[in-house]
Amino acid sequence: MPGAGLTEFLFDSGHAADVILGVLAIEAVWLRAARRWSWGAIAALLGPAALIVLGLRAAMVGAAWWWIALPLAASLPLHLMDLRARLGASRQP
Repeated sequence: MPGAGLTEFLFDSGHAADVILGVLAIEAVWLRAARRWSWGAIAALLGPAALIVLGLRAAMVGAAWWWIALPLAASLPLHLMDLRARLGASRQP
């Protein structure tokens, strides 16, 4: 299959996760520049995704279990803070 070598390389090396992190970084810059979001709002929105992808990258390269678990565990409080802010904002009259 054409491109199988590149795909295999991206997943074996963990660079597939790096591509996703790059897309998240581009999205963060776009949200800041085009939508005028604060960096805190961007971190709350994209932070959990970035941490989950970091855990994925650790798993892809065969890192120790705690390198996988740490970013996954850290993503939950950040996600809950984002949810709290969004739900609180939607309840305002």
